[in-house]
Parts: sequence; C-alpha cells; structure tokens
Amino acid sequence: MEETERIQQAANHVFDVMARRVGPEDLQRIKDAYAMAAEAHKGQKRNTGEPYIVHPVAVAAIAAEELELDANTVIAAFLHDVAEDTEYTVEDIRARFGDDVAFLVDVVTKRKKHNYEYTKQVDNYRQILESVHYDIRALLVKLSDRLHNMRTLDSMRPDKQMKIAGETDFFYAPLAGRLGLYHVKTELENLSFRFRCPREYEAIARQLEEDKARTEHALKEFTDEINDMFKTVGIPARTQIRYRKPYSIWRTMREVGCDFSHVDFKHFIRIIYTPITEWSRSLSPEKDTTLFIYSCLSGRFKERPGSVVNYIDNPKDNGYQSFHVQMLNRAGAWEELHIASERMHRNSKLGCIVERGETWLERFKTVLQNIAESGDGYIFMDGVSSSLYNEDILAFTPKGKGIILPKGATALDFAFEVHSEIGEHAKYARINGALSPIKTELHRGDCVEIGTSEDVVPKPEWLDYAKTYKARRRLHDILRNSPAPAYKICGKCNPLPGEEVIGFKDADGVVTVHSRHCPEAIKLASENGNSLVSVDFEPDPAYMYPVRIRIIAIDRYHLLRDIIDCFVERQHLSMNKLSTHTEDEIVECLIDFPVHSVDELHLTMESISAIKGVDEVQRII
Repeated sequence: MEETERIQQAANHVFDVMARRVGPEDLQRIKDAYAMAAEAHKGQKRNTGEPYIVHPVAVAAIAAEELELDANTVIAAFLHDVAEDTEYTVEDIRARFGDDVAFLVDVVTKRKKHNYEYTKQVDNYRQILESVHYDIRALLVKLSDRLHNMRTLDSMRPDKQMKIAGETDFFYAPLAGRLGLYHVKTELENLSFRFRCPREYEAIARQLEEDKARTEHALKEFTDEINDMFKTVGIPARTQIRYRKPYSIWRTMREVGCDFSHVDFKHFIRIIYTPITEWSRSLSPEKDTTLFIYSCLSGRFKERPGSVVNYIDNPKDNGYQSFHVQMLNRAGAWEELHIASERMHRNSKLGCIVERGETWLERFKTVLQNIAESGDGYIFMDGVSSSLYNEDILAFTPKGKGIILPKGATALDFAFEVHSEIGEHAKYARINGALSPIKTELHRGDCVEIGTSEDVVPKPEWLDYAKTYKARRRLHDILRNSPAPAYKICGKCNPLPGEEVIGFKDADGVVTVHSRHCPEAIKLASENGNSLVSVDFEPDPAYMYPVRIRIIAIDRYHLLRDIIDCFVERQHLSMNKLSTHTEDEIVECLIDFPVHSVDELHLTMESISAIKGVDEVQRII
C-alpha cells in the first residue's frame, strides 16, 4: 500500500504542475493517460524491482516540470511505452487521445522486426530523427525517457550500462545540446561518464569537492560584493555559482592536454537580471542593462583583457544568448561571469521549447532530415556525429561565398562542401593566403582556396580528418570496396594493459580493444551494443605499447640528463623520440617511448614528477 501511495503521489505532482498551465479538459485527459498507463503496465516490473508504472510517471514529470511541455506531450510521456511493451496499440491510443498523441507515441515506439535494416539501435535513431521533420516534441519525449533511464542505470548489468551510456554520450546528450537543453545535456553527459569510467569519474568528482572547499571563501566574498553593489546601484539582479561537472572537466583535460590542477574556471558565476526598461534609451533594454552591469563590474574589478564574448548580439546557432567576461576577485584569481536576462536564462534551460519557431531550429531540422534519409546505416551514424557534436563555423571562398561547417572541420570538408569533384581531387589549401595541408582545421572567418590535381585520389586516411557528413559519406562510397584492417588495438585511443577497457567483436570474430572513454568505443556501443565483449587486457612481457608524454619544467643545468637518467637507469626504458623547446626558462619536452602497462607508465610519470624543477607530466598519446 505504501508503494502504491508513493506512485500516486508522484502522479498527483504531475497533475498539480500541469494544472497551472492547462484547462480542466486537458487536465482530465492527462489523468486519463496516467490511468491507462497504470492499467496497461499492471504487473510489470523494472530491473530495480519497482512496478513499471514508476518509469512512465517519472518521464511525465520530467516533461511537465523540467521541460515545461504541453498537455499532449505529457500525455505521450505517460503512454510512451504502452504500444511497445503491452497489449495496447497505437490505434487504441488514437481512439482515446487523438491523432497528435498517437503520432508522438508511435515515433518513440521501437519497431519490432525479425531483421533490422542495419542494427536495432541505428534503425531506432533513424526513426526518431525522421520525426523531426514533422514535430520536435517527439525528440523531447525521447530525451525525457532517456534521462530517467540514465538516472536509474545502477540496476543494470555492467555491459548494459556501457551500451546505454554509449548511446547517451554519442546521440542523446549532444542532441540535447543542439536543441539548447543545456541542463539535460550536462546531466546526460555526467551520468554516461559515471557509468562508463567510474574510477575516473570518482577521482575528478573528489578533486572538484576539494577545489570547491578551497575556493569557497574567496568566491563568497566576491559574489557578496557584487550583490551589495547591485543593491546600492539599484540593479534588479541576482548571482548564481555554477560548478562544472566531472565530464566537463575531463573533456577540458583531454582537449587542452593538462591535469586537473591546470584546468581553468572550474566554476562560473551567472548574473541574472530583470531588464531596466525605464533606463533604456533604445529598443534593446536587455542589451542596455547588460552593458550597464558590465560597466559597473569593470569599474569595481579588474577586467581580463580580451575576455569579453558577446553572445547577445551574436547568439550561438541554437539561440543561446549571454555576455561573458572575466574579472579578478580579491584573492587574485580570475572569475568568469555570464550576464543574462531572465528571458535569456530561461531560454538557455528550455532551448527549442521556447524558441520553436526560430530559424536555427528549422535549419537544424533540415540537416537531421537529410541525415535520416541516408541510404547507409553507418554513414548515417557519421552524419549524426558531425551534426550533433559540433557548433558551427563560417568560412569563405575567395569570391566571398560563405560555407557553414561544424567546428573542427578541415580544408578537406570545405572542398567537399564547395563541390564533390573538388573534394575528391583536393591536393592543398591556401588558408588566408598561407599554403596549408588539406587536413588543416579551419576557424571562423577563414578564407579558403583549394588546389586540385587529377592525380590525387581519396585515401583511406582521409576519413581520419574528414568531419562533415557530406565528405565522409562520399569518401565511404569511394572507399567502400577497400578492405578494412583487422586491428586488435584501437589506433585512436591506444589503450594500455591495466586500463579500463572494452572489446568489440567484428563480423570476422576479430576483437578490437578500446579504452572505455574512447570516442570510437562510445560510437560503436551506440551503433551495435551486441558486439560488446569483456576482455582481459593484462600486461604481457613480450609486448610493449607506444605512448607519448609532455613534460613542463623550469629550466636548469642537467635537467635533460636527469630526465634521461630516469628513463634509462631507473625505469630501464628506451626512448623512440625526444624533442625539447625552451622559452623564457620554461622547458617543454615531448618523449615517445614504449611501456608494458598503464602501471609502468604511471610509475614512470611519477618518477619524472619527482625530478627537481618538473611542474607537470601529462600523457598525450
């Protein structure tokens, strides 16, 4: 009885939330949807042992309260598993709740097939994305479903956790980000990271708590001074301290190539204001209030030169608006501040839900629709990856034509966007007049000219630096008949014995070993989780694996001799390559060498860290 009451209370909470936004008729329909879901799932259990109805109620609560969706979408959230897991059909739902609800439920209902066109997972992604052409709400129901599944993933077996976490990191989290749902994206990323790499997650989470305790006093003094200033000047604003999550820190460490202690801005401060319309002398009270707040802050605190980023006049492609600036606190540390109106703050949380008619969303729907129509399941997954993971940049041809590309795109991608023939025979690029390889990454505002030659033909390695859907699809078509190498060790993540790893068995039975945080492994887990296998990747005295480390140190006499001595005499390791660069008494040293295991690597790095003058040792390959 206690469990039944708890479930009913959770459902009543959904009703209370929706009662503030809908009329009596729609509220009754929502209650009827709950009653139908409870009847349909009667007797079913989740892996947690709870009655299954707990899940639809939780999904409806996310849709109603966290995403603030409409009545029909909340009804669909209650019913999203009914057609898939019970005797009720979509037609039964249509008869009781109408075409709109039936459509939403149908889109999120996985098709049961004896033979899938590609894999069950890829077919499901395609089905979801095809719905974007008609209604974005179907994606929002699916995201609500995925969010609750990730929140309760503890009850699953480790292999199932990796499969679901891989899908989430590859597809659902970046999808939420592209739709402007940053809070959903952040939570999904961190839950995925927690289940994929629990040791790394816990280590970073512990370091974040230690950093929070260390900076808490100075941060409070800084925000208190800002709030007091607002009261004195009469600015209706409030501050929020937002701490970055473990996944965000881990991603920065990977991108920058640093350890935790060298990651900048482990938190940021939001300043959320109500526009002061009576002070504004223009048609933009939000911008005028923002600039006034900025003026007050820069008059009180030291501003970091070049730190201003104006997303108010130049919103991100998904509609995000804010004004970013860095100021020096009284403890001598730079703080990042994001200044936004209440409207901007709400939009950054709800994204496409409040900006549904915006041009960016229509453009994004068109891109996803084109991807969904791809004729190849795995090219389709590449299209999803390049379209969801990246923000956009704008580059130009010499004649001034703008070419929109995902962030991280290369000159080769640019060539294929101009014309497939140019891409297939691209030999070199001139970027802003400078001769560059076609694999060179482009940046916003670059002017790009592509040089071609009939003697040049696509090579398999081009796939390593082609990022766009169009380029990768064309290259796959050309290289389709080329035999794929049966690697046993992933060449992208270069796992070492002793690390957290996972294996994938291909059609020929060859198992490729990946680190659990390898992007390729996450992608494979989301495409075909059934190929996942456990592997015993233990050190073998007969085998060594190449690694590269970066050493940052203060220059001194015999520093290089001590580093070499650490390798040769203490660790008994050989070096394949060593390069150093010294500037203003700071030395950067790159060393390539082989090791037997991750423990041997860590022991070597610890030994180097103990050398006088060494500040940082980081593995980069």
